[in-house]
This record gives sequence, structure tokens and C-alpha cells, in this order.
Amino acid sequence: MNVPYQAVLLVSFGGPEGMDDVAPFLQNVLKGRRVSPGRLEEVAHHYEIFRGVSPINEQNRQLLSALQRELGSQGLTLPLYFGNRNWHPFLADTVRQMSLDGIEKSLAFVTSPYSSYSGCRQYLQDIDRARMEVGPEAPIIHKLRAFYNHPGFVEANADRVKEALSGIPAERRQKVALLFTAHSIPASMAAGCRYVEQLQEVCTLVARRVAHPIWSLAYQSRSGRPEQAWLEPDVGDCLRELKSSGAKDVVIVPVGFVSDHMEVVYDLDVEAMQLCMKIGLNAVRASSAGVHPAFVSMVRELILERVQENSERRFVGTRGSRPDFCPIGCCSAPDSASQPPGTGRSTRA
Repeated sequence: MNVPYQAVLLVSFGGPEGMDDVAPFLQNVLKGRRVSPGRLEEVAHHYEIFRGVSPINEQNRQLLSALQRELGSQGLTLPLYFGNRNWHPFLADTVRQMSLDGIEKSLAFVTSPYSSYSGCRQYLQDIDRARMEVGPEAPIIHKLRAFYNHPGFVEANADRVKEALSGIPAERRQKVALLFTAHSIPASMAAGCRYVEQLQEVCTLVARRVAHPIWSLAYQSRSGRPEQAWLEPDVGDCLRELKSSGAKDVVIVPVGFVSDHMEVVYDLDVEAMQLCMKIGLNAVRASSAGVHPAFVSMVRELILERVQENSERRFVGTRGSRPDFCPIGCCSAPDSASQPPGTGRSTRA
């Protein structure tokens, strides 16, 4: 096996790990954007519920540990690194350490399954910015392909749905509504990528795998100006509609996310669950892929695609596998990218 890459870099959003971290973390996320002090206080209060700790960093560390074991079991001993956009370990610091360690060429796994400006292109920009900060000795870093329709991602989410369905009385499971959720993005951003199409395909694939045809897709964590168009329907509106249509049980599936970070545990486990209790709708929230064995194996497969000649590029559905390198203009930044997901209401990770 000829291994042209010397390391794997996990790239993520980042999140605070204590109340003292919350204010500087929010300042990093909102740098250069106008957000009212009242809005900042509101978001900071959300963190207080969890003592200022976002789950995202710890979940990424768990993923790295699981991936290290997975790679080792296959005889692939690439060192793993971890860098964030908005909090420690910062991406530039990690890239600098990679350079000091003699890494010249690395793969990057970004914790976003879909194609969009904020979920793909912006991370490529983050990597380029970090490399520029480190200088000419910075390693070359190539991002792994988008993986929304990889069978490992679909299997992991399907298993999470099955686990959630087991929490519904057996005699009612056949009529349970599946409500898939994903991060809302500005409509202008969605127009420049295949985010919505990819989400709809994943929902179809997961629902088919669990043999449960009753499903819908909603969006959460909307931010931005009220007059700005964002993807809809909102998860809260969908829950109310399900209740009014006679649904008794719903399984909420955060298929747009790979881990149970703050936007999942607050927007769904707090806000959405409070709404369900208020309207009398029984709700169970499915876990995200996390460190499901199929998801971890998927990351290994994505790495092997790039380091092993003639390796299989697995996918399910009709859209094929995404290219290794994004085409010019793919997921370009619209005007509304001045306030992407991660700002305003959704300043959480």
C-alpha cells in the first residue's frame, strides 16, 4: 500500500468547555458581525443550563479515539490531529503542530456530511487561512469527500432511529411520525448548493432502511434577520402540525448533524421537548451518528479511498459519490453568508 498522506486532521466547529469560555467563544464566532448585546446574553444563558460546556469537543475526542482503534485494526497507523474553527484546539495551532511534527501532506475529515457554504466551502477557507498563518512550512491538506450518502452514515442513522422507536409502545410504532431535522440555512445559500436535495435523499434512505414510510423534514436553529428568507418549515411548526393532524408519537431525528452537540441538546432536547409536552405530543429524540461503529468505519473507508489505489467508493441512492475535490464555484458564498449558521439564534456548537 502506497500512502501519500502522512496524517488525518479532524476539523470541526468547536465549543466552550466551561462558563469562562462562553464569552470569548461567542466573540470568535461573531467576529465582524453585528449582534445585539441582548442576543448574546440570551445565547450565553443557554450555555448556563449546561454549565457552559458544549458536548462537541468531547464527542470529537471520542470519535478520534474510536477512529484510532479502527485504523489500527486495519494496520493503518496514520497519526490523528484535531483542530476547530472557533475554539481550542484552534485549527491554526494544530496545523502549526503538524508542521513541527514533520507532516507534509494530510487528509482532513470535516464533521459536516453535506454540501453547503457553511458546511463545506467555509471549512476549506478555514484550512487555507490556517495554512497561511503557519506559513510555507504548513502541510498540504486535502478534505475528504462529502459523505451524506455513504452507507455507513445511513446505517448509523437508521440504527439510531430503531433505538428511538423501541422507546414507543409496540402497538403504536407503526403510526409514529419520523421528523428529520437539519440546520436551517439562508435560502440564498441553499440556492447555490445541493443541501436540500442531499437531505431529502438521506431521509428517504434512512426511512426506507427502517421500513417506516411516514416521515417529514424540518429545519432548526434558524438565525439571521427576521426579513431574511431561511429554509423552512421550522421544527416547532412541524411538531404543531403533526399534533393537529392526529399524531400521538414522534421520533425526532437530527440527521443534519453527526454528533449531539449544543444545537441538538438545546434546540431539540430542551426547546422542542418543552413544546411537545405543552401540546401533548409524545416525543423521543434519536441520537446522532456519534461513534456508531458503522460511522467510524465509514471514516476509515473515506481515508482508504485516498490512500489505497482502486479502492471502492461506496454510496447508496441515486446521486453517486461526491468528488474528492470541490469544483470551482461549488457551494459559493452568497451575500447572506455574512451571517452563516453559528450566529444569531444558532450561536451554539
